[in-house]
Amino acid sequence: MSSRPRVIGINHIALEVGSIDEALAFYGSIFQLELRGSGALMAFIDMGDQFIALAEGRTQAPDEHRHFGLVVDDKEATRRALEEAGVELLPGRGLDFRDPWGNHVQVVEYSEVQFTKAEHVLRGMGAGDLEKSEQALAELRQKGLAPG
Repeated sequence: MSSRPRVIGINHIALEVGSIDEALAFYGSIFQLELRGSGALMAFIDMGDQFIALAEGRTQAPDEHRHFGLVVDDKEATRRALEEAGVELLPGRGLDFRDPWGNHVQVVEYSEVQFTKAEHVLRGMGAGDLEKSEQALAELRQKGLAPG
């Protein structure tokens, strides 16, 4: 048995933004948001058993390679919402964009990636009908992680 700890997952991501109110308005124009709580300089957006923390005070240049991947139930609906909000999509094969503060966000669809929420968490989120593609299931099976 190894004495080193195993990484199990990500509890949350913290994004620095210019303004909490502006960030909530921006992300709320694209995604359905459930606010967990907020303070003077922070807001917490629930994603089932995970969350994003928005922290006011970003001062660095826009992200280039540093990014985070956000899993959604419908990638094409996300693309339409981004376009309707006038957000510039970054070039490439995926669905990437920068928020107004330079945070690089990569959007992936739940059905297409290995990331898996427990069934009871999906039900609690109102997303109990989401399924995985055969390719994602094959990747999960290969690692002994396929659901069911």
